[in-house]
Amino acid sequence: MSKIKPSKGAPYARILGVGGYRPTRVVPNEVILETIDSSDEWIRSRSGIVTRHWASDEETVAMMSIEASGKAIADAGITPEQIGAVIVSTVSHFKQTPAVATEIAHKIGAGKPAAFDISAGCAGFGYGLTLAKGMIVEGSAEHVLVIGVERLSDLTDLEDRATAFLFGDGAGAVVVGPSQEPAIGPTVWGSEGDKSETIKQTVSWNELHIGDVSTLPLDSKGEIKFPAITQEGQSVFRWAVYEMAKVAQQALDAAGISPEDLDVFIPHQANMRIIDSMVKTLKLPEHVTVARDIESTGNTSAASIPLAMERLLATGQAKSGDTALVIGFGAGLVYAATVVTLP
Repeated sequence: MSKIKPSKGAPYARILGVGGYRPTRVVPNEVILETIDSSDEWIRSRSGIVTRHWASDEETVAMMSIEASGKAIADAGITPEQIGAVIVSTVSHFKQTPAVATEIAHKIGAGKPAAFDISAGCAGFGYGLTLAKGMIVEGSAEHVLVIGVERLSDLTDLEDRATAFLFGDGAGAVVVGPSQEPAIGPTVWGSEGDKSETIKQTVSWNELHIGDVSTLPLDSKGEIKFPAITQEGQSVFRWAVYEMAKVAQQALDAAGISPEDLDVFIPHQANMRIIDSMVKTLKLPEHVTVARDIESTGNTSAASIPLAMERLLATGQAKSGDTALVIGFGAGLVYAATVVTLP
């Protein structure tokens, strides 16, 4: 017989509040066209992106996270001292250690919570949300701050015609807390590592450190390019369109929800054509509000779902208590989908 005392937490967990931060600089497609041979019409037709936000030197990963977190905590109606854990999903915090989550926790006045970073690409918010739910039900934290934040402009090759127009910066945060009824459904998540080369960093930090010009990519001026995100566009598009619609349906089934029961659909903001295709494949009814934040925000990876959620609620396109399907997918290739009740 085990001598370990059983853990005791809340019966369920829910999202209590959401906040977002978008950098002040708005970058239209015309700026992107200064370094690639393309057109505004081509970018819009292929991605749906019209503008994106790029961070200034002052708008760091930590600063954007702190701004978004403050809004989420206020929206949740709690104090920073009540945060028992901080989870940050990002691929663009360039310090290997310490985790940026520890700096954020300190600067928001959270006391001494558990704090750590995760790297799950565009599915990172879903991974963080799932970890937060487990902590609350298990009893290791009563309130968990989950942040998705990226400065992807730092990892964008502005001479790469396939990706230069895709990425934006920003931070989205949610507070997850206890609930007396189910408000975050079972997560359907996983990875397909055999396809990991389809989205990747062009060169490793170690290769850049060694600085062997003969093996590193060079820009139009003959200078070594800083590592950037690259992808095999068509392969990723096909995978997202065909496989992620199946995962989304599995998440609906796991939650006991039909498409007709949904109020909102918040997919990762990767590509407008992918979003529209998933809506069609899932046969979502016309009454379901679909997040299309990518048009003005671009692809912000781990930040895209909470940013889109925050905007839908702020503009009245979605309301508190709505039932929403969220799904993230990206580098790895990793994915995570679940059904949530909006805060």
